[in-house]
Amino acid sequence: MKLGEPSLDQLRIFLAVQEEGSFGGAARRMGRAVSAISYGVQQMEAQLGVTLFAREGSRKPELTEAGRGLLAEARAITEASDALLAKTRSLHAGLESAVSLVLDVMMPGEAIAPVLREFRRMFPTVALRLNIEGLGAVAACLLDGDADLAVAGPVVGDHPALERQAIGEVELVPVAAPDHPLARPGIPPGESREHLQLVLSDRSRLTQGREFSVLSPLTWRLADLGAKHALLKEGIGWGNMPRHAVRDDLAVGRLVELDLPERPGAQYTLSATWRRDARPGPASSWLIDALRAQLALCPA
Repeated sequence: MKLGEPSLDQLRIFLAVQEEGSFGGAARRMGRAVSAISYGVQQMEAQLGVTLFAREGSRKPELTEAGRGLLAEARAITEASDALLAKTRSLHAGLESAVSLVLDVMMPGEAIAPVLREFRRMFPTVALRLNIEGLGAVAACLLDGDADLAVAGPVVGDHPALERQAIGEVELVPVAAPDHPLARPGIPPGESREHLQLVLSDRSRLTQGREFSVLSPLTWRLADLGAKHALLKEGIGWGNMPRHAVRDDLAVGRLVELDLPERPGAQYTLSATWRRDARPGPASSWLIDALRAQLALCPA
């Protein structure tokens, strides 16, 4: 049997179906009709003379033994192509004319300002567009083409279209006003569930249905970290905040750190993130290094 050569597009369709777990999910990710995704898989199967997915008897397409055997090679080919295209674009482009940067709302302002001031001095011809988002909305800006570079939290760290490089972390701590019932010592396990928790909501669909450090069934969802901060100081509920954002409040007693048995606080890893098919140029690479260095200088 003479084998054909599957196209790069067919390989991408194959990987999208496997990664999304369905033909419909692959269609949404690639902006195609489901019929086009199905046709692409069928064409690749015809070219190679194998069946890639077992479609019968299951609502979810499962990789066959042949499909599993070809998965690593298909991924290696598409990643090599992405790297080639990204390298070619950087050779053509040289220094970026503009950089669109989106930062996670947890990023300390004291780390951002010095870097952007120096960026303006180092790259006076590069226009900068800055946006602040939270949770999955940071990665959504990259995936939608609205940003070139992001500093993102850990909530979508496994997305196959994105590359990540850890550059620092911030500490999240549970806090409330000093007269809040949870502010007293000796809180028993489970009591946090009986009180209103203020939760930062995700404006994207990437993490729809997922919860992050949510203990209480009684929640208010807020899209703005500043609003959450203000409500906490007013004694309306309790919630996690980055330590740098409440350091002064804790020092003077406007807020107190809660000693809850569940230990809902955590280290929130910040990563420089970009699309795999659009590697950072010189100005973006400088931003990554400068933000990493500045985060290392921020007080814990």
